[in-house]
Amino acid sequence: MRKFKIKVGDNVKVIAGSSKGSEGKVVSIIKKREKVVIEGLNLVKKHIKPNSKNPQGGIEEKESPIHISNVSLIDNNATNEKPKNSKKSEVLNSKTKA
Repeated sequence: MRKFKIKVGDNVKVIAGSSKGSEGKVVSIIKKREKVVIEGLNLVKKHIKPNSKNPQGGIEEKESPIHISNVSLIDNNATNEKPKNSKKSEVLNSKTKA
């Protein structure tokens, strides 16, 4: 199993597949299959057999998982954050001024 940069609750953008270009919030992560479920995206129709809970049965729309490689993390606070290595950025700034 790999470690993922995407966590539950992150905003992501789909970069490949039928939902390409769509954005949404991560609902769950399936680590064994390396997939994520995104709120309101990749909807499939699931036929439900009649049972005691639902006596009539029917068709339900459900979110299906997308492979994590087809998803990109959206960083909304990128412009407000300081650089990670401030010393390196200070050296680069001093070189450009001189």
